Amino acid sequence: MNQRMELEQQSQYADDEIDLRQLFVTLWAGKWLVIAFTILFAAGGVAFALMKPDIYQASVLVAPANDEGSVKGLSGQLGGLASLAGINLGGGGSNQTVIAKEVLQSRAFLTDFIRRHELAVPLKATSGWNKEKQQWQYNREVYNPETKEWLKDDKGDSFAPTDWDLVKAFKGNHLSVSESKDTGMLTISIKSLSPVAARDWAGLLVADINEHMRKEDVGTSEARIAYLEGKLKETSIAGMQQVFYQLIESETRTVMLANAQPEYVFKTVDPAVAPQEKSEPKRALIVVFAVMLGGMLSVFIIFVIAFLRSGKEQVNEAANL
Repeated sequence: MNQRMELEQQSQYADDEIDLRQLFVTLWAGKWLVIAFTILFAAGGVAFALMKPDIYQASVLVAPANDEGSVKGLSGQLGGLASLAGINLGGGGSNQTVIAKEVLQSRAFLTDFIRRHELAVPLKATSGWNKEKQQWQYNREVYNPETKEWLKDDKGDSFAPTDWDLVKAFKGNHLSVSESKDTGMLTISIKSLSPVAARDWAGLLVADINEHMRKEDVGTSEARIAYLEGKLKETSIAGMQQVFYQLIESETRTVMLANAQPEYVFKTVDPAVAPQEKSEPKRALIVVFAVMLGGMLSVFIIFVIAFLRSGKEQVNEAANL
């Protein structure tokens, strides 16, 4: 019994060796197919990599500009008074930073940002950037730069993008926001065909989000002041009048500080500069991937052909028997 098992194991090992040898024989027989596919895919990868335009990325590093300690102190001193008047002083600078980060990536803010700075054409009607002339290269199939008009397709529909298209393109292809968990700083990055545009858009984003948040807070404080002044006129109790005066003073201080602070929410630590080196595409990686894809596809085809031939030979042998 043991001898029989040993013979079966030896036979199995022999089959494995034969299969391994047959594997290399099959690959060697199809070596020209592997070479042809590899060269073909390599040439295609090089052509594709050269066709891709250069993309540049500019980044600006910002930190929370609010003094969280003073905000907490102010909330502690006036929190009780504000609750008597039905006013919530807020949760502090850190909460405002989180809100500003989300507003920065919101559809409403980005729509207003794109329209205000007239970015529709650079986002959807350009094909490249002329480094010598420092100007956009336009896609004349969708936009006429001379007349500054969007063209129409065969059906008569205009190529002019909607707000949805513009925000989708901006968030998907250009904007990225990352936060450092250790320092709490934000890195706002912009990708563009133009290094100048990448730098300018990054700087404008920081300036606009600061202005947006300042207007929001100033508007809220002014509304609170108007509310408190109305309540002040309605009461004749000296103690409550004193409470209202202190709250009005606090909200007035908020308005004054907001108007006096250019970098209201985000303070620029490292401003964006026009990049001199492209960030994309990685042309070498594209070519390497194309070569690998061509090699793997050719090997797969060789094995499929060998499998089909083997099955056909087995069918013929069975038919002869």
